[in-house]
Amino acid sequence: MERTSSVRRKAIARQHKTEVMIAGEQLRLRLHDGKLIKDRRYHLRTYPNCFVAQELIDWLVSHKEALDRATAVCLMQHLMDHDIVHHVCDKRPDFKDAKLLYRFRKDDGTFPFNTEVKIFMRGQRLYENLIADKNSILQLREEHGVSYKRSFPGYQLIDWLLQNGEVESRRQGVDLCRALQEHGIIQHVTKKHNFFDSGLLYQFCINFRRRRRLSELLNEREQDIDGTSTQEENNLDSPFFLRKDSIQEHNSPFDSVGSSKDIKQITGSRRSSLNLVHLHSGGFQTLVQLPSNSIVRSNPKSVLKRHVTCEELFAPGAPFIKKVLTVIGDALGWGIVVRGRAPCYVQAVDPGSPAAVAGVKIRQFVCQVNGRCVLYLDYKTVTRLVMTGPRVVVLEVMEQLE
Repeated sequence: MERTSSVRRKAIARQHKTEVMIAGEQLRLRLHDGKLIKDRRYHLRTYPNCFVAQELIDWLVSHKEALDRATAVCLMQHLMDHDIVHHVCDKRPDFKDAKLLYRFRKDDGTFPFNTEVKIFMRGQRLYENLIADKNSILQLREEHGVSYKRSFPGYQLIDWLLQNGEVESRRQGVDLCRALQEHGIIQHVTKKHNFFDSGLLYQFCINFRRRRRLSELLNEREQDIDGTSTQEENNLDSPFFLRKDSIQEHNSPFDSVGSSKDIKQITGSRRSSLNLVHLHSGGFQTLVQLPSNSIVRSNPKSVLKRHVTCEELFAPGAPFIKKVLTVIGDALGWGIVVRGRAPCYVQAVDPGSPAAVAGVKIRQFVCQVNGRCVLYLDYKTVTRLVMTGPRVVVLEVMEQLE
């Protein structure tokens, strides 16, 4: 009994962590959209892609994300506790309602990409790709007389993973799916079986697209403490609700709530013009995988060994090759950071992201975005082009020959 209770607590903790990550990312994108996140100067130093705590508290209250300023501070502290945001100099462990600068870790490349986060992001990307597939395997299916919406047989998911180059063998596919199940991303429709390469039905049990209200995070935390989270799966609004045929379509937690604009990632300075992480234009280091308890106390440096001019890129005999890459953004964005100007270059690529899948690599130089020449533009302008454009981004890049 104790073991069952322990497993349940771990599952609840993982679910809550997932909700915090999604809510934090949705908030980050909204703040970029509202221009609250931008480069700011303080004591003769520029801090890229950051926000003023006091201004953010004003915004949260005015947008009814929090009832009052004290609640807003609690919400942001919750994000700090989960390594979503941090003080720009990492000098303050607490979130203060003051004129202090804070930043989302995804905007400076310090987000801890541990195993749990990587599996979560892999699951989200797979879900988005499955939803976008014209012949999606996510369909209304029946098992033991009960119909389940957007369900799939285990063997069909393995087939799909192989066909799309996600795994190299069926054994590898089963291992991936069991990891997704262990982390609460997919589950058997009645929760009675582990994942098998068989005809058993499974579903995604996280609604990646549902718009989260930040107040939900505190409510969930209180429920976890009170032990009432066990009722979560019976709540129609929960992203973990099991979808059965008797439920009306409009109640499905998989209905998209926002426009395509809501799923675009923005950048500005620290968060590459494309998507997941932002770095600064002066020189940052590549995105590093960090343990969850690791603290980064300095800004990353440029991945370039030296500055390259546009003329050098296209000089006769120059050691560069042109590539055209198509990046299909998912609910978290594109997963790339660009920096610099004339030309911009790829500063970081999130492992497992759409950009990584498309072949985007660090140190590539961006020449065109959706057919428009951006060679002589700075990264902020390139960022705006991506953020205001379609979800599918076609990049023409120059890559140095090995």
